[in-house]
Amino acid sequence: MEFQPKWIAWEITRRCNLKCVHCRSSSELAVVGHPDFALDEAKAIMDDIATYASPVLVLSGGEPLLREDVFDIARYGTGKGFRMCLATNGTLVTDAVCRNIKDAHIKMVSLSLDGAKAETHDNFRNQQGAFAGTMNAIGLFKKYDIPFLINSSFTVRNRPEIPEIYRLVKSLGATAWYMFMIVPTGRGEDIMDELIPEDVYDEILAWHYEVEKQENELLMRPTCAPHYYRIVRQKDKEQGEKNKRRSLQFSTGGSKGCLAGQLICLIDVDGEVQPCSYFAKSAGNIKKTPFKKIWEESKLFLQLRDFKGYKDNCGKCEYVEVCGGCRARAYSMTGDYLAQEPFCSYVPRRGAVQDPVE
Repeated sequence: MEFQPKWIAWEITRRCNLKCVHCRSSSELAVVGHPDFALDEAKAIMDDIATYASPVLVLSGGEPLLREDVFDIARYGTGKGFRMCLATNGTLVTDAVCRNIKDAHIKMVSLSLDGAKAETHDNFRNQQGAFAGTMNAIGLFKKYDIPFLINSSFTVRNRPEIPEIYRLVKSLGATAWYMFMIVPTGRGEDIMDELIPEDVYDEILAWHYEVEKQENELLMRPTCAPHYYRIVRQKDKEQGEKNKRRSLQFSTGGSKGCLAGQLICLIDVDGEVQPCSYFAKSAGNIKKTPFKKIWEESKLFLQLRDFKGYKDNCGKCEYVEVCGGCRARAYSMTGDYLAQEPFCSYVPRRGAVQDPVE
């Protein structure tokens, strides 16, 4: 496996107009201690990355539309050859925003939908009217022919609506649906008792497998659930078939589970380069160290790429190279990012040979 930066999430602001129950960065409208960086700094960061790689660059937050220069950043990134994307909660999308998205050549917009009805979504997002805002944004994206995908994050509070959310997402004309299994970081630490229990985890992923197998229109991928790729191989063998699973052009997904520090990373608003959006540990600061040096030489990233260094069941597992366990979840729940995946129930076969990434 070649470890190249294919996808970078960039927290261009920590400010947000919502206070979602699971927010990885505990974002709110007035953020203390984590100010937005200047446009010149943004350009310098993109210049630095462009000398080394040409990844998908996702402008994220917080809520990136709160930055007046968000489209200046996007246009500059497009000019540097990046495939620019935007991650928004949808509530601030207007006709003018859509025209700017088109003008900046943003290739894809991601939205969040955490309930099949307003009551559930608004509860998850801690804001009445959030669901209506998302639906309005989707209508505008369709009007302006802007491709969009939908992310859905799950805990026990909205788990019963998973099939209904899937059907809604498909009916809305989304390009893809990413089902997130929450990693408890930021405000997510306050809802530890709501995490999907281990015995239900594989049940949900098995449901996803059966739905994806029959799906010909909507692209699907569980996120922060790397053991799905172990389940895929197990079920393909059981059912005597090999499904042709599509992947988005801008996706790094393929057939590998945890990609943190391997093909993806996050740059936070302070310039700290982290393995992924839910892995609150820095490999270095891009304002002080060239991105290439961080990516190629940081101890953290090198350890994440050394699968033989993983501990306990993950280190012994024949599926370690296609799954790897969620390193962010291991870190957030045990303090050790090399520890075994806390929510994986699989027991490795004794003496098994590792299943290589395909």
